[in-house]
Order: sequence, then C-alpha cells, then structure tokens
Amino acid sequence: MTGAITVGDQGLAGKVAWLCSAGSYPDAAEIVSIETHMSWVFLTDGHAYKLKKPVRHDYLDFSTLAAREHYCREEVRLNRPLAPGVYLGVVPLTRNAQGDLELDGSGQAVDWLVKMRRLDRQRMLDRLVRARAPLEAPVRGVIEKLVQFYREAPAAAMDPGAYLQRCAEGLKLNRRLLLDPVLDLPKDRIAAVHDGLLAWQRQVPEYLAARAGRIVEGHGDLRPEHICLETPPVIYDRLEFNRDFRILDPWEEISFLAMECEHLGAGDLAALVVETYGAHSGEKVPAALRHHYMATRACVRARLAALHVLDRPRQLWPRWLGEAREYLQIAERHRQACQD
Repeated sequence: MTGAITVGDQGLAGKVAWLCSAGSYPDAAEIVSIETHMSWVFLTDGHAYKLKKPVRHDYLDFSTLAAREHYCREEVRLNRPLAPGVYLGVVPLTRNAQGDLELDGSGQAVDWLVKMRRLDRQRMLDRLVRARAPLEAPVRGVIEKLVQFYREAPAAAMDPGAYLQRCAEGLKLNRRLLLDPVLDLPKDRIAAVHDGLLAWQRQVPEYLAARAGRIVEGHGDLRPEHICLETPPVIYDRLEFNRDFRILDPWEEISFLAMECEHLGAGDLAALVVETYGAHSGEKVPAALRHHYMATRACVRARLAALHVLDRPRQLWPRWLGEAREYLQIAERHRQACQD
C-alpha cells in the first residue's frame, strides 16, 4: 500500500505552531486547531483558515508551494456554488524582512491558506443526526439544492463501456488495497463483497451502462459532516484535488450520502434522502443500482479508514480498523440487497 510522501515536515511544524497562536490573527481571542489527513484547519472567532499539508499521494500532489496555491484557489472556486458566502478567498502566509511569519503580509509567500466564514459545528448534519434532532424538513431542503446543482453541473458523459470498465477497475483496486496484510482486515469478507459486486456488474451491465450518459462533475465527497443546516443549507468541502473523483453519476453521490446516514444509525434519514432525490429530480433508477452504489461507496470508505493506520501511532489503529470493519459490514448488506 502506498503511503504519503511528506515534504518539509520541519517547515510545516513551524507554520502550524505559528498559526496556532491567537496573536497571528486580527480577530482571534483563541484558536482551535484541527488536523485532518491532508490539511490543518485553524478556527478563529469568526473564520476558518485551511493550510494544506505538503504531501504527495498517488491521487494528489500538494508537495510544492505552487501546487498548494493552485489547489487553494480551486477549492474556493469549486465550493462557492454550494456554499455561497462561505469561501472568502485565498490568503498568503508570508515571511517579512526580519524573518517573521505574517498572515497576508507584504513579504514573500511561504504558503497559502483558504479563508472561510466559520460555520456553526452544532448545525452540521452528522452532529444533528447523532443528537436525533428532527431533520426531515432541512434535509429535504438539502436535496432540493443538490437537484438544482446537478442540473447545472458540467456534463461529463462517458461511453457505456468505459464507464463499466471504470467501475470494475475501481473495485479491483479497492480490494487489492484492503487486502494489504498490514491492515489485518477480514480477507474473506473483503473478497466476498468485492467479488460479488464485480459479478453483479457482469450479470446486469445494462444498469450501469444506462447511467453513463448522466455523468456530471459533482461534489466528490458528499458526507453529512460536509453539510451545515443553516438557512439556506450550506454544502461545503467539495473535493478539489482530483477532478476524476468528482466525475460521477448523481445517483451514486446521493446513494453515498444515504449510506453515510445509515452508518450514523439513521436508516430512516437514508430512505428520505433517496425518496426526496427521486421525487425532485424526476429520475428513477432500479433499487439494485442504488444498493450497488451504496455498497461500492462503503468499500471505498472502508479503504480510506484503513489508510489512516499508515500515518497514525499504532495505539490509534483499532479505531480506524474498527471503522473499516463497520463499513465492510454495510457493504456486505447492500451487496446482498442488490442481488436479491
């Protein structure tokens, strides 16, 4: 399994330490810092600043200053349609003549940050799902917004054969990575889920082939934690670093959101997502196709959870491998459902 190549860790540590200080910002009484797999996020009283790590994976490259600036600007551009008024721009982290760091100073840029309006974490869909808040009306609003977004999204229709091949190759790669002995995940389940999904694709290729003409440039990472139930709702963190990951069937993305609601224990909300999208989009697809998409996305989420062990202390491995096993269980349920 290929891990990240990190460039300039020492420089990154100094930047992170400086950005963790409230005195580095014009509006901060205190700073909350959040580390993700690919970024650091710094929350002030009213804003969020995202610093991309200088990492290189098979699927992204943030290893140079120019690349980080480019993808910061792409993140702002791509997210403004679904999150108007949230993505405020890109600001440089500069070093002055005395060698001191400054935010948006006049010295040489040593890195770049995405500046956002800070969103209320208590209004995030994943938190509200866990709190068992009443969500039918606001989630319908989210789906209506997504219907309009997909209608206006750039079309990216594919040849049916190419789409089928892409779907199959994605499953084969996912299976291979999950079977890495380092992860010690249940090999029989991984093989059964992936082989079953591949067999389904061969048995009824017309289901996927029929969607090849409906492919668009979508969100790419439509999870409940990327939805803030303000009025109107905000859908953010659209995937910027690899366009291929945004090229998809809207029904795949909606199925992904439904699967993630299910993972949070909200099966009723998952059903509402699917029902509302079908009603408002006017697009009906076979239930088996939706189950296939949900199973496939659960397999991908299992892999992404497992990948965290490569850059985390061993004592944290049980958390991520446990999450991977949960997603594999969801994948197995939906694999069976799409073949019933």
